Amino acid sequence: MQFISLKQIASTQWPYRAGVLALLFFCTMAPLSAQNETTKDDESALRNLQNSWPKTYETIDSLLSRFDNDSLVLKDLILKSKAANALEVESYALNKLGEIYRNISAYDAALELHLKAEKRAQQAHNIQLEVISLNMIGVVYRRMDLIKPALDYHKKALDIANSVEHQTQELQSSIAVSQNSMGNIYLTLKQYDLAIEQFEKSLVIEKKSGNRLGLAINYHNLGYADEAKGFLDLALENYQRSLNYNEQINSEVGRVICYTSIGQVYIKQKKYNDAKIIIEKGLKKALLLGDQFYISYAYINLGWVQNELQMYKAAEENLKKGLEISETYGLKTSTVDAHKRLSELYKKQNAYKTALYHYEEAVELEKTIFTERNMQYVSDIIIQYENEAKNDQILKLANENELVKSRMQRNQSIFWFAILTLAIIAVSMIVINRNRQLRHEKQILTLEQDMLRSQMNPHFIFNSLNSIKLYIINNEKENAVYYLNKFSKFIRKILIASTEKEISLEDELDTMQLYMNIENIRFSNEIHFTIDVASGINTSNIRVPSLILQPFLENALWHGLSSKKEDKQIKMKVYKDNAEFVTISITDNGIGRKASEQINHNRVLKRKSVGLAMTKARLTNFSKRFTTVYNMEIEDLYDNQNQPTGTRIVVNIPIRTNNLKSA
Repeated sequence: MQFISLKQIASTQWPYRAGVLALLFFCTMAPLSAQNETTKDDESALRNLQNSWPKTYETIDSLLSRFDNDSLVLKDLILKSKAANALEVESYALNKLGEIYRNISAYDAALELHLKAEKRAQQAHNIQLEVISLNMIGVVYRRMDLIKPALDYHKKALDIANSVEHQTQELQSSIAVSQNSMGNIYLTLKQYDLAIEQFEKSLVIEKKSGNRLGLAINYHNLGYADEAKGFLDLALENYQRSLNYNEQINSEVGRVICYTSIGQVYIKQKKYNDAKIIIEKGLKKALLLGDQFYISYAYINLGWVQNELQMYKAAEENLKKGLEISETYGLKTSTVDAHKRLSELYKKQNAYKTALYHYEEAVELEKTIFTERNMQYVSDIIIQYENEAKNDQILKLANENELVKSRMQRNQSIFWFAILTLAIIAVSMIVINRNRQLRHEKQILTLEQDMLRSQMNPHFIFNSLNSIKLYIINNEKENAVYYLNKFSKFIRKILIASTEKEISLEDELDTMQLYMNIENIRFSNEIHFTIDVASGINTSNIRVPSLILQPFLENALWHGLSSKKEDKQIKMKVYKDNAEFVTISITDNGIGRKASEQINHNRVLKRKSVGLAMTKARLTNFSKRFTTVYNMEIEDLYDNQNQPTGTRIVVNIPIRTNNLKSA
């Protein structure tokens, strides 16, 4: 995509310029009608500003932040600061006025103001204001779906900010904004894991500075990435976090954004009534704000959910409103979405010709946004930025090396002694680290071997074959063949699992069903075993350590049910109470742990079990790459007369990987 100048952008929007100017007039007059007179504190702040004309961003912001949404004050301040040659104040006020115009979708006017702000910052040699202006320009271009210039300005802002040796808090915030924008570019490329990595880097800075606006933005972007990956519960959780921060800072724009996104998730979860309520709430606020970008999306999403609720007439009206606004203000992405939703609507109504028209319009417009050239350009820029960062690091190391050499020339003996010392330390650290890794790998290998030996227990194999042999002797051929088939499948699964550290939860549950079928032979098929998986859980996508559940079932069998005479039950349930975990509970109606311990104590040959200790060690190792560690609870069950009725084991296995650790 070629760079589009301000003049070209202005010319493409001429047909609706009169409407925009009218809207601008209304918005600039709004503050005047909202307040009849300026408070004494406000007048004092303006007098202090005009008496001193401060040059640092922090001082200017402390005096003017209360006027961020007052276009009349900002316009007056721009004129006065220009007359006084107060470049820093003029740059600040130009950016704040540009934000007001951007939020009502007057992008050409916003661009002009931000470009002037950048020029004033350069003239004043104020890096903080220059970086802020560059990021503002990039945000406007991203709103217009112009990927190339947006990335150019964000990258320039990031380069300048990183070039400063002693960074202020505001520069750190600007770096977070740039990283957030790079994450949005990764979202455009549908590289969601890379995008999440950028957002989490930005979150570190925002948490450190306590910037709740930055936290709201980054949590919302994380939710968008999770939604795109299909993790709807996690996306909803991050959207709610973003909404919470927006509530704390009383941001109406933030509320509108979060309401829209939460509504989209509700639609995908088929919670259509909940979606309709929250989207309508967001639309009302968007209309009050006058931000056409969010108004268009609110109408499109409202039409979408109305289509799902079979409110076809209302859906058509709202989708057309969203399309009209998107086309009027040149909002390509929302225009594409509007055409797609209209195509779905007309397809439902069997108006296939009209549906095809809107589908083709969406496809053609989407090509102009996501062209191969655009994608290649973005990829090249990202690679270029990463290479430049590495080259800068190499250059710094080279300069440091030259400095060290110049010093070492004055004292060769110290130089060689230092080199030798560093080499010894480096080799020692490498050896220590390697030994630590080898010990860790040995521990893991030992665990896996112990696990395999536990599963391939000779007594278990011998007893299982003995039971099958009895079926053969008793001429129960069908039972013999049935259980021999089960036994062979189970042995095969154990051998396969021994080569894999992790398997899908679906395979694990199948293996446990086979294990219980075989063990049940020795209990004369008296045990009633069930597996209940809650709806909405895709067990094929969840990874768990191989054969991790077998020790729990073995304990339930031999410690809980082996001494019970009748009504022997084991119930396994799989469900999710938290987005961080999948929860597995195993409940037996056996004699309870106390009675089992007493029986085992009185036996001459005691059954020693190391399965639980081994399982805990394997779960601890498995949890290291997740945001949370595993959790396991053992509960003794009692009836109303305080008599033992069994045991329940609840295991929470983590499923949310820690991207910061993995990076």
